[in-house]
Order: sequence, then C-alpha cells, then structure tokens
Amino acid sequence: MSELQKALESGVFAVTAEMAPPKGCDFSEQLAAAQLLRGKVHAVNVTDMQSACLKASSLGLCIHLRQAGLEPILQITGRDRSRMAVMGDVLSAASFGVDAVLALTGDHPVVGDCKESKPVYDLDSVGILRMLSRMEETGTDCGGNPLSGPAPRFFKGAAVTPVYEPRALQINKLRQKAEAGARYIQTQGIFDLDQFRDFLEDVDKAGIDVPIMAGIIPLKSAGMARFMNGNVPGIAVPEEMIARLDAAAAEGKEKGVKGLPAKLGMELAAELIAKIRAEKLCPGVHIMAIGAEKNVPGILEMAGVRI
Repeated sequence: MSELQKALESGVFAVTAEMAPPKGCDFSEQLAAAQLLRGKVHAVNVTDMQSACLKASSLGLCIHLRQAGLEPILQITGRDRSRMAVMGDVLSAASFGVDAVLALTGDHPVVGDCKESKPVYDLDSVGILRMLSRMEETGTDCGGNPLSGPAPRFFKGAAVTPVYEPRALQINKLRQKAEAGARYIQTQGIFDLDQFRDFLEDVDKAGIDVPIMAGIIPLKSAGMARFMNGNVPGIAVPEEMIARLDAAAAEGKEKGVKGLPAKLGMELAAELIAKIRAEKLCPGVHIMAIGAEKNVPGILEMAGVRI
C-alpha cells in the first residue's frame, strides 16, 4: 500500500510535492532535491512532459526516486501514448515498486516545445482510469488477454480545476473520474479559500466522495502571478496577493535585498496550508514548487506541518 494511501485512509494530513524530470539524462539535480523532501512529504508526483514540453519520462524519474527511498507517483497522460503504451508503462512501473499513479489527459503539443509532435489521445484521463481498474478487476490487459501473474494494483488519482466555468462541467468530469476508479484527487493551484470552499460544497452536494488535495503553488514574483492569470487555465491569483508581491519587490529594490517576493510567496503558501489544515477543509495538499522543490520543507515548517 502506498504511503499516500495510508495517510489519506488514516486521517493524517497528507502532503505531496511535484517534480519535473530533466530535459536531458542527468537526474542529479532532481535526486538532490529529493533528499531534501525525504521524510517531509508522503509522495512525490513526477510530471509527464507538463505543458507538452519534452523532458525525460515520468517513469524514469519515478524509478530513480523509488531507488532513492522515496515514494513516487507516476503521472501519465493520454497525449503521447496509445492504451497499449500506457499499460506497458504502468506494468513496468509496478515491477519497480511504483504503486501510485495520476491519470491526466495532457495538454496538446501545439502549446509545447515540440509542436510537430503528433498527439495520440487514444484514452483521456477517465479512459486511463477505467482501463487500469478493469485490469485490476480481471487480471487482463487492454485487449482482454490474461496477464502473466497477478495484476498490479495502483492507488489511482486524477486532477480537477476548481476555478472553472461552468463549474458543473468540472463536477461532472470529477464524478466520471471517481466512478472510473480515482481514489484521490489533486487540484490545480488554488489561491482563494472562499472559492475553494464553494467548490468543495458543490462536490459534496453532488454526492462525490473522494479525497481532494488542494494544489498549492508558491509564487516567486508578481510577474509570475500575472503570467499564470493570463496564460494558465484555472489559475486565479487575487489582486491583493499580486499587490503584496509588487510591494515586496519594491522593498527589496529600495533596501538592496534580493529574493523578497519569493520569500513572501513561500509565506503566502504556508498561510494557505495552515488555514486549510486548521479548518479541515480537505485532507491534504499538493505543493507544486515549479523547480524550487528545495523550498518545500521550509514552507511546511512555516505552516507547522510534519508528516
């Protein structure tokens, strides 16, 4: 049983971090960051060519993390793989002790850095979840053929975007994911707890019973916040936060001190985590530090969270 599953099922406040593989074959930077996360998070999500930008595979870094003693979560998209390729990857992952996955549809290659790449989309996130659930139930592959030996069992997850209009479409897709076998959900980055509360209330009204972990993105600057507001679907950083980041940048310039906006971003992330935990809004958080994984332990310390 995965450590994340144990935490969510036991009522422990669950914490995951996110990490991208390198754009190359040198994993040393990721493994150095991983050592800082050891004992601080229950699992590490490994992105699968996020934003359709070419990186080493999620499976590759998952294997490295497992061998380094951390629990990896294999993110797997339908963008680049047929159902045969998806199943081949998860079977290989299981052989290395990777037992948690996060199914995603994946951004279209046109938004990425290899625009001539052809998308596959044989299965979307719901289809991937259904296929894995069927494999677990029947011991057969995607063609209905028996596997050699028992089928691996995964702690299967999916993603959701709370800031989305019409919200009913996200709620309906979330229901499909839960019915297809998702046993935990991680959200896109949230910054407004009132919006998040409203979303959770709608999920509850819809009768969808699956643990939802709040996505937390530590902001590095006002420019980063504005860029995400304008270019990342489902992100809505409040103007009040952006103003505070601008003020921190101005203060740093006046005093000749670097890094004040990033420090404030860590503090804002810690405040969100502490409030979520204190109010028991949801059973855990997923921290997406976007290349600054070394800051995750400090954020958790400021939030008063220990696993």
